[in-house]
Amino acid sequence: MSASPMRKVALRNLAAHKVRLALTLLSVVLGTAFISGSFVFTDTLQRTFDGIFEGQAQGVDVRVSPKGAQSLGLPTNIVDALGKAPGVARVAPAMNGPVVLLEPDGRKAVQTGGAPSFGLSYLPPDQAVETADKYVAGKPPSVPGEIALNSGGATKAGLHVGDKTKVLIPSRGEPFEVTLTGIYDMPGTAGGGVVAVQFTQEQARKLFTDGSHVAYADLRAQPGVNADELRDTLAAQLPNYKVQNAEQVRDDMQKQISDALTFINYFLLAFGSIALIVGTFIIYNTFSMIVAQRLRELALLRAIGASRQQVGRSVVSEAVVIGLIGSALGLAAGIGLAYGLSAMLNAFDVGLPTGSLTVLPRTAIVAIAVGLIVTVASAYAPARRAAKVPPVEAMRSEFASIGDSLRLRTIAGTVLAVIGGALVFFGARESGKTAASIVGIGALALILAVLLAAPALSRPIVGALGVLTRPFGPIGQMARNNAVRNPRRTAATAFALTLGLMLVSAIGILGASAKTSVSVLIDKGVTAEYVLAGPQMIGVPIGAVDAVRAQVPGVADATGVRAVGFKFKDETIGATSPDGPLSPVIDVKMTQGSATLGEGKTLVSETAAADHGWKVGDKVGITSLDNRPLELTVGGIYTDSALMGAMVVDPGIYDDLMPQSLRTNVFVLVKARPGADLTAMRTNLEKATEPFVIVQVQDHEQFKGAQGAQINTLLAILYGLLALAVVIAVLGIINTLALSVVERRREIGMLRAVGTQRAQVRRTIYLESMLIAVFGAIVGLVLGVALGVGFLRTLRDLGIDQITIPWTQLVIVLIASAIVGVLAAVWPGVRAARTPPLAAIADL
Repeated sequence: MSASPMRKVALRNLAAHKVRLALTLLSVVLGTAFISGSFVFTDTLQRTFDGIFEGQAQGVDVRVSPKGAQSLGLPTNIVDALGKAPGVARVAPAMNGPVVLLEPDGRKAVQTGGAPSFGLSYLPPDQAVETADKYVAGKPPSVPGEIALNSGGATKAGLHVGDKTKVLIPSRGEPFEVTLTGIYDMPGTAGGGVVAVQFTQEQARKLFTDGSHVAYADLRAQPGVNADELRDTLAAQLPNYKVQNAEQVRDDMQKQISDALTFINYFLLAFGSIALIVGTFIIYNTFSMIVAQRLRELALLRAIGASRQQVGRSVVSEAVVIGLIGSALGLAAGIGLAYGLSAMLNAFDVGLPTGSLTVLPRTAIVAIAVGLIVTVASAYAPARRAAKVPPVEAMRSEFASIGDSLRLRTIAGTVLAVIGGALVFFGARESGKTAASIVGIGALALILAVLLAAPALSRPIVGALGVLTRPFGPIGQMARNNAVRNPRRTAATAFALTLGLMLVSAIGILGASAKTSVSVLIDKGVTAEYVLAGPQMIGVPIGAVDAVRAQVPGVADATGVRAVGFKFKDETIGATSPDGPLSPVIDVKMTQGSATLGEGKTLVSETAAADHGWKVGDKVGITSLDNRPLELTVGGIYTDSALMGAMVVDPGIYDDLMPQSLRTNVFVLVKARPGADLTAMRTNLEKATEPFVIVQVQDHEQFKGAQGAQINTLLAILYGLLALAVVIAVLGIINTLALSVVERRREIGMLRAVGTQRAQVRRTIYLESMLIAVFGAIVGLVLGVALGVGFLRTLRDLGIDQITIPWTQLVIVLIASAIVGVLAAVWPGVRAARTPPLAAIADL
């Protein structure tokens, strides 16, 4: 038989089974849509940011700036020297830093949704180097107290030229009044929530610098001087600073954004992969059942001259068609998904810039290739098995088995379960990246173990679950027998739900444990009665602490907790620097040495001391993030505490290292004097911090609730992404049940012929689906709990040292799975009930 007739057979077979084709296509579409949507979304963001960066550093020949993060800046004496350097025509110093813009009434901060809100210095065109901004209304600031706003920021704040408002500089004192004199265009920020406030050069210097540094300096070369040659000459003279041309400045900005978007892309692709894996098993299961049902048809083809290879190719050809169509539809759906995600993020005001959707050729190639490969790979094994069945044997038995024994796969699954369990157990005994990697390998082994051993596992578990169907009498028994009779189909159908609910339960345990750990940490670690907190990216303004100390009676201690970073060898270490005594506000448990901080002293955690071999009295050589060497003496070692991090350093070190514009408190702990009226103190704290607008006064429970709300937000995003995998799993159940109705057509016809009512047939399908869903949910929840606990044990160093299993949530998930199983069976059940008895019995 030639290839052409076999292709016709494959295509006509697809056309003849439209429902089966649609269900199989849907699993491919959903799997590839998430991947293509991830690429489109991040490519769109990248192109939008690229458009923003194209307008940066225009007109600049050379920019000189600090190399390291957390740098004090570029010294003004270097700026002065640059102005006298040969070949330099003009030098334009720049100052910038975080700003909180207040609404006109001064009682509420303008919400940027996570987008930057910053202030910068304005230079008149005759002093500037960079191309002047285009003003759409008013004029630039000319004296202190005047500001200009980007058009997007002005719209968000509801401000117009001539309006008065206030701005708050977190590193300074109270908000101060300003007048808006102009509004200018800032490319790409109109819909992104960015607030960019321009001040005069004089005022920006006072607000954002220590008086002896600037953020960077832009240079213009003299006529006839090559800009790149000037850059190279200055770079040789200033080896400790970055000396770049305009293109390199833009490339630096783009790289930073690309790195951030890479994380988002990987994050989305990870969930897309999960959805694709779930879809893969559904596709594989679908083709396995299709081939099983078509054995007689394929055997007839073999009998009239088709070879094994031709039969196998006909099935794979169907998969190619499904893969191509499904991938193309998935690409289109992914573009829609990216559009919807962008619209949703804009609706929630997360501060991302907006732009037209970007679909690169790479996105289309990857989406189609992945969908095609997955679909063809899923169809290959069933096709290969079908081709090996002798024609006479297949034609003799209507439900011939084409599978091999479950023994080998069950043995392999058991071996993998032992190996995976051992890896998870031993990995969970330690903490850190290596331990997490070991647990991850063990998790993969356990997932594969469940995949292989699930058919053998389904028989006893589904058999035991038959107790749920006993109240339904013979109908319930028939549903149980149907689920047990074909363990391969049951296991394959349930595995998609198993994988989804494994992740749901593991993430649920992570969230519950994180919230419990935070609660225990605050209850046991914080001895202060009140906490002052601010927005996550801003913190508590420095001036708020001074206001509390000066204005609130009954305060024994008000300690601001600041963060600073260091480098030790190749490792970056986060440190805490309190601006007052820690012991009165935090329960510091010292294991060695003293908790008193002195000049050049540091306290280190037990883990940090053990990892680096530090002891009390040791001299520790570290460097700041801008590569300034420091030598600190270990004054004490304390029990690990997430509140204090790996190191605690003297406040003088913080002041020396942290640039003025970045100085802020992560939070402030307020300790009351003995006998103080706490209710009155809270009122006074709120009154003292009211001018700072963004500061919230919280007791222990409120502080815990705020931290828990942040965790809940993250969990909501994760659950939203996982919902796709669960949706695909439910579609898989529908798909499998619909195909099983076709497979059992004669059986259902016989039941109807001997008096079984339509409602009873439907009920049988509903109960069978419920058993499969509950089986998958039980296995998934058990696996998720085990892996969740294992991973949590490796996160002890990050402060998640409490393990909480949300039993109520797990029970709800189990009940919901049973309900989902029934709902998934509605359409297949109706289809089964409509089977004509006589036609089904006569169907050969």
